[in-house]
Amino acid sequence: MTAYHDLMSFEKTTQALGQVAGRLGWDQETMMPAGAVEQRAEEHGAMAAVLHARRTDPRIGEWLAKAAPEDAVGEANLRHISRDYARNTKVPERLAVALASTTSRAHRIWADARENEDIAAFLPILKEVIALRQEEAAAIADGTRPYDALLQDYEPGTSEAEIATMFDALRPRLVALRAAILERPALPELDHTFDEAGQLALSTRLARAFGYNEEHGRIDKAVHPFSSGSGLDVRITTRTSPKDPFNCFYSTIHEVGHAAYEQGIDRAYLLTPLGSGVSMGVHESQSRIYENQLGRSRAFTGWLYGQMRDTFGDFGIADEEAFYGCVNRVTNGFIRTEADEVQYNLHVMLRFDLERALMAGGLAANDLEAAWNDRFLTDFGFAVDRPSNGVLQDVHWSEGLFGYFPTYSLGNVYAGCLHKALRADVPGLDDDLARGDTRAATSWLRENLQRHGGLYEPKDVMTLAAGKAPDVNPLLDYLEAKFAGIYGL
Repeated sequence: MTAYHDLMSFEKTTQALGQVAGRLGWDQETMMPAGAVEQRAEEHGAMAAVLHARRTDPRIGEWLAKAAPEDAVGEANLRHISRDYARNTKVPERLAVALASTTSRAHRIWADARENEDIAAFLPILKEVIALRQEEAAAIADGTRPYDALLQDYEPGTSEAEIATMFDALRPRLVALRAAILERPALPELDHTFDEAGQLALSTRLARAFGYNEEHGRIDKAVHPFSSGSGLDVRITTRTSPKDPFNCFYSTIHEVGHAAYEQGIDRAYLLTPLGSGVSMGVHESQSRIYENQLGRSRAFTGWLYGQMRDTFGDFGIADEEAFYGCVNRVTNGFIRTEADEVQYNLHVMLRFDLERALMAGGLAANDLEAAWNDRFLTDFGFAVDRPSNGVLQDVHWSEGLFGYFPTYSLGNVYAGCLHKALRADVPGLDDDLARGDTRAATSWLRENLQRHGGLYEPKDVMTLAAGKAPDVNPLLDYLEAKFAGIYGL
């Protein structure tokens, strides 16, 4: 037991330093002055060096060889530490530092390039990021495909082939549903200006309605909404648009789903490997079920309609039913984060195929914009009009997050499974949601999934929570039933 306790004491400090490093990233996205980019890159690099040294410390291997856990929690801690140690010891410190500092610089360059519609300004740093991630993938692959190795950082236990099979199962029914919907008359859309103060006030009300604990978090603005932190300090961001308050409201609900997962984990796991979400796919299951199956439901949008009327007055939508259609309107669009439920996964499929081609070397960075635009035209039937609506819209590749995108769709699939089980266990759910009361749903999710943190492997915790192994059919069945009702199919 001495070896186990020594290992966990060492790990607690490493976890705490990891949280500090994450706070540097939060600050860079929300409050850091623009002129601090180069210094912040150095700071990220310095933290990466410290963390890499701790995560590859030879004593970890010695402790792992001797550690004897007493229970399932100890076994899970050792599983995570052993897996991370095996990965981290394959990556030289030079590479870890270069990745941290380069992606820190790349983020600001991407943001400026996006604002200026200047893909050429972003390509040089993107090439650096790609080369570094390719080098890292080769180092950690251990006989597997490089992209499979990168996937493990976000969804342990999955593979490129498994993700491709999932997309092959999703695509036909999604494309058929979209085609049927787009043949129907268009639903009403917002045509009003919504002031920022009102949006942010209602956004905060929504965060509270979905159980966000503000004693251990805060809400700020960012170009790209995100959630950061775990345990006792979990922060979210949102954004506003004068003509599209849904961007603000549903970004907030989405990020609260992430934050609620982190805040709902058993406090006994604080600053241990079990003290944060077990994978990004499971994380996205929470953000997506909060945002879509709950937040865009007929019952909840009825309550939200009243809140918007109270906040903004008459905004041109006649009643709750018309508002429900407005919230769930299926329409052509460029932006993944603004996509409706029917088309969202089609946006992810595009990114999955492009990024695995980039990592495999089959697609050069200089050809990325043309490849994106060609694929978008093929998949969606209309042309990308500018880089910020195309290849520059997402932050992920500037941060080196290759392998992250497919977890969004995996999260949607997981959310479909959870929603089916939730509905079976909480038959009066719609009555609660119609009052803006999400407690029955969020408590069910906390009890059945969130509290476990990293105790189980991703597929295992999903199977435990949903009552069966995850598959695509609950999501597809839900989408077909929902949008058949909305569009009279």
